[in-house]
Amino acid sequence: MNEDSIGRIEQALRKSEERFRRAVEYAPNAVVMVNATGRIEMVNAQAERLFGYQRSELLGQQVETLVPGPLREKHPDLRDGFFRAPRSRPMGAGRDLYGLRKDGSQFPVEIGLNPIETEDGMMVLSAIIDISDRKREEGRIRDALKEKDLLLGEIHHRVKNNLQVIHSLLGLQSANVEDPAVLGILRESQNRVLSMALIHQTLYQSNDFARVDFASFLDALVPNVVTSYGIDSGRFAVAVDAGDVHLPISTAIPCGLIVNELVSNTLKHAFPEGRDGRIDIQLASNGNGGAVLSVSDDGIGLPENLDPAKTESLGLQLVTLLADQIGGELSIQHRDPTRFALHFSTER
Repeated sequence: MNEDSIGRIEQALRKSEERFRRAVEYAPNAVVMVNATGRIEMVNAQAERLFGYQRSELLGQQVETLVPGPLREKHPDLRDGFFRAPRSRPMGAGRDLYGLRKDGSQFPVEIGLNPIETEDGMMVLSAIIDISDRKREEGRIRDALKEKDLLLGEIHHRVKNNLQVIHSLLGLQSANVEDPAVLGILRESQNRVLSMALIHQTLYQSNDFARVDFASFLDALVPNVVTSYGIDSGRFAVAVDAGDVHLPISTAIPCGLIVNELVSNTLKHAFPEGRDGRIDIQLASNGNGGAVLSVSDDGIGLPENLDPAKTESLGLQLVTLLADQIGGELSIQHRDPTRFALHFSTER
């Protein structure tokens, strides 16, 4: 290779280096280049503005000058780990990182690390972004969400209290009624109001106002329904299995009312003349964005020609209407055991 060729190559390298330095100098983010010993070899204008130092104050200094105290002692080990396996990556992924200004103030940062091969050996080029504005915005969003959750909690609490007032008023009215048929209507109305109140109570006691823990709801509802009929609970084995299925409130309330109606209907008709029996209530996910809610019993069974939509039973008519309301499909097994099964989507 002749001298002219060598000269052209050296000139090209100098131009390339100059372009690199200009690109770094005018980059919108702070850039700091550090060698394997942690000494600062280069900074750009944005780094001077961000950290409050003159360039001459940083060049030749250890990069730990820009690292707050809690991380400063660990930083050399972390740097050594990077140089053992250099690759482009974010620094401290998943951790909160902070920079240290000349005036001693700290500020949150994101740092991207890039290995750079130079004539003086491997170095790391760090692109540093001040994310103080983002953190402040995240804080405002967290405060707004907390306020929203408090408001939703208060709404559910008040709705639950209002429904309990209605429940109590129906109970007071029942005390002045002697007609068994009217008493039955009032008791069933009480149970329906109680079912809705328990949904709101379950939401109020949870940390998720969008979805109802249906197992907790059923654990509270079923004993209340059995007690309301004045039936010896020892006659029945009542099993509830709802796993860990959570339902949106728009689906949970109709499903709660359906359970109330079916359990009430079972208590009234499935075990005549003091018969013992078993009631099973199950809610299970089908793994495809849907679920199956079923209420079954080993009682005397249903008439083979029973059509819930056409029966005179208000409870079964409600079950049909509520199933249609959530877009569910209701199936009935008339005996051995008697079983109502509702297939519906949990993603409404």
